Amino acid sequence: MKVLLLKDAKEDDGGQDPYIRELGLHGLEATLIPVLSFEFLSLPSFSEKLSHPEGYGGLIFTSPRAVEAMELCLEKDNKTEVWEKSLKEKWNAKSVYVVGNATASLVSKIGLDTEGEKCGNAEKLAEYICSREPSALPLLFPCGTLKREVLPKMLKDKGIPMESITVYQTIPHPAIQVNLSSYYSTQGVPASITFFSPSGVTYSLKHIQELSGDSMDQIKLAAIGPTTARALAAHGLPVSCTAESPTPGALAAVVRKALQPRGCC
Repeated sequence: MKVLLLKDAKEDDGGQDPYIRELGLHGLEATLIPVLSFEFLSLPSFSEKLSHPEGYGGLIFTSPRAVEAMELCLEKDNKTEVWEKSLKEKWNAKSVYVVGNATASLVSKIGLDTEGEKCGNAEKLAEYICSREPSALPLLFPCGTLKREVLPKMLKDKGIPMESITVYQTIPHPAIQVNLSSYYSTQGVPASITFFSPSGVTYSLKHIQELSGDSMDQIKLAAIGPTTARALAAHGLPVSCTAESPTPGALAAVVRKALQPRGCC
């Protein structure tokens, strides 16, 4: 059974995207089509802030893209050496909060210890941060232009200081239409489509509806989390299933269940 995942490929240690592998183990033939691209912003300003860990109580990462922005800062400003010699240790003496295992894995690769990765979304991470011993210094929060205000608002309401800096913006992938058309012409209408973000819904839905035509009602629509599910519902679309956590295993389980005869999640 063919399923479509609207995300870019990320190879694991085995050289395969973990979502493709996990869905394959459930008997599903998954194809990945990226629907988002990213442009990085304000990197010199972010780099300057990273050079002064003494001014912050810790870091917050809610997306892999924010970690990539940090990696770019270290590379562009030849900070790798000073990072290894002193900055990494100084930041590691503070809390580094992350959402999800994918983001945690990237943060670990640059040498930082993470906490909160089991929180599946920003709201749960905010609750986790609020339950910790607060720092008098602000938490540095690199984020995108489309960040939701739930985390900043919850921290503000609890009196936890935070300083956000916008380090990337989300734009449509330039080849969305071509790649989707190619998939439909060669593979046909998928049994299920998984959306990975509200912006992914915004940028791809029109193309998918046009290509699917009358078959749209037959496709099981899946969401990687509650925020994405709400975005689909806002377009008047039925959400067949939502992953309990943003992981390959959780997604594969609910998609498999949704595709079973008379199955539901």
